[in-house]
Amino acid sequence: MRIPLIAGNWKMNTTVPEAVKLVTEMKPQLEAIQGVESAVCPPFISLTAVREVLKASTIKLGAQNMYFQEKGAFTGEISPLMLAGTCDYVILGHSERRQYFGETSEIASRKVTAAFKAGLLPILCIGENLADFEAGKTAETVTAQLKGSLSGVERPAGLVIAYEPVWAIGTGKAATGQQAERVIGLIRQTAARLYGATFVQDLRILYGGSVTAENIGEFVGQPDVDGALVGGASLKADQFVSIVRQTARVKAALPGGQPNRP
Repeated sequence: MRIPLIAGNWKMNTTVPEAVKLVTEMKPQLEAIQGVESAVCPPFISLTAVREVLKASTIKLGAQNMYFQEKGAFTGEISPLMLAGTCDYVILGHSERRQYFGETSEIASRKVTAAFKAGLLPILCIGENLADFEAGKTAETVTAQLKGSLSGVERPAGLVIAYEPVWAIGTGKAATGQQAERVIGLIRQTAARLYGATFVQDLRILYGGSVTAENIGEFVGQPDVDGALVGGASLKADQFVSIVRQTARVKAALPGGQPNRP
């Protein structure tokens, strides 16, 4: 059974002291939960401080973005070499990067390649906007984004994909568990065509978009949903811990039994 992953995307929130306080509060509770891997993704300025708190911890650390060049005259950017050795994961292709900063699937592909080269594991985000959803183009959009964002990427072992319907991010309007399962199943089928059936057996695909402690069970209760990329709820220690704890309980009850401790 694939080990579920719950990753918290803190976005542009928390000062360094606030980030340290939040992860310090969550740490002992998260470490006590077996069968689920948890990760936090604070802003760049807090990565080093949070890493210190997480020394010798089972909790993983992720960045929210990076550039695909290793160094150079790219003012304001963070390179994969700057993250290597500090982070385990890096979120790439998030809809907010695509929407507000003009990032394309081609750029996401270059970032995925650079992340793997630096020893980082990408959490690749894909998802349709409201217009595509209402026009019945979800499958077309998601498939195109997946193929484009992995174009030229060979043997992406350890890759994590997050399906985040744009119309559900930060709106309080989450997809249903069945909707998420249907699209994630399509993503898994598409990935199998790209990399083979053996690859997708280990490929973790998360759901993201208005995930809360109240609705997480609906998503992780689906067999193809391997966890969640959590936004606002990851900024509240009790909510995030509850999401991880519920994921462990729900997944353990599914056919296939208890996953191994990460």
